[in-house]
Amino acid sequence: MRWRAWLTDLGSWTASPYSFGIVVFYGLSWIFFSPGTLEWHGAATLATWLMTLFIQRAEHRDTQAIHAKLDELLHAHGQAEKQITHLDDQEPEQIEEFRKEHTASDR
Repeated sequence: MRWRAWLTDLGSWTASPYSFGIVVFYGLSWIFFSPGTLEWHGAATLATWLMTLFIQRAEHRDTQAIHAKLDELLHAHGQAEKQITHLDDQEPEQIEEFRKEHTASDR
């Protein structure tokens, strides 16, 4: 169970600016310590890593904005269950289980 939380934290961490710095540092280290070995394949690998981080960053920003908007709506409604307002603190598997339980009971 502990590793699931670690994976979730790792996913959030990859959206931070530090991860971009690590990829840039890796690329510069590659050039410095192995001059002449960074060819098209290596440049494509670095570009792929950077694009993956850009996509992760954009997704994280969008998700955080949606959560902030939904939290505001839940608080404004006033009748929301306290459990729902803190659902984003749970692990993905726990959220899926919560959704299954509540959608089954709504039918």
